[in-house]
Amino acid sequence: MATGTSSTAVEQMMLDEHIMAIAINRPEARNAINGAVAQGIEAAIDNYEANEDAWVAILYGNGTNFSAGADLKEIASGNASALATSRGGFAGIVRRDRKKPLIAAVHGSALAGGCEIALSADLIVATKSAKFGVPEVKRSLAAAAGGLFRLPKVLPRNLALEMILTGDPISAIDAHLHGMVNVITEDDQLLIDATALAKRIATNAPLAVRESLHIAKRALSLSEDELFSLSAMAMSTLSQTNDFREGPRAFIEKREPKWTGS
Repeated sequence: MATGTSSTAVEQMMLDEHIMAIAINRPEARNAINGAVAQGIEAAIDNYEANEDAWVAILYGNGTNFSAGADLKEIASGNASALATSRGGFAGIVRRDRKKPLIAAVHGSALAGGCEIALSADLIVATKSAKFGVPEVKRSLAAAAGGLFRLPKVLPRNLALEMILTGDPISAIDAHLHGMVNVITEDDQLLIDATALAKRIATNAPLAVRESLHIAKRALSLSEDELFSLSAMAMSTLSQTNDFREGPRAFIEKREPKWTGS
């Protein structure tokens, strides 16, 4: 899973013409989140959002785990505030407002804050051996980085409550069965299958993907009237773009469209 040697807490690279990878790089600490990782993830997302060539990103962990969550040594030493950023919240990501799609590629453990990082992504690809959990109640803590309300949105209510109240994890296979995980795969295929999913997204018009994502993420929090209004605004915005004209033209000419993101 390693992408090369690096002394940085977060690595970033282009995997394909329009696909970026962001890797948490603290394998010796099971990719637990400290201040350097939080700042690194936020900076990586900044770069992703600003890079006009990057249309989809994949977030994963180097080593044998996605992330064990917050670095408890940092919390015990009184540095808990360093694990969050002002814009992104915990790990620089769980409260981050993003325009572009993000895929979490999960292997090993995604526990506590690690599970909440995965939940903050738009899609999840996971290995059969991966597990997800919010064990905070076992340590007299609360899953305060989104797990308490995001799990019930992506899993059946009672299963989510069982995870939250017992602190026990579920397997990636069960998470896939109930719709939390999009793709289930083998350990050595994780990044390959995550990239394949990213490519399926990247074949589409990038501005249309972003407008669609913006509305879909608000489907449970806004009224239908508000969502219809946002949908009309999205169509109005897209109608002013070059890609809006390219799509029908390519269909008529029976060829693949050439998106420019403009």
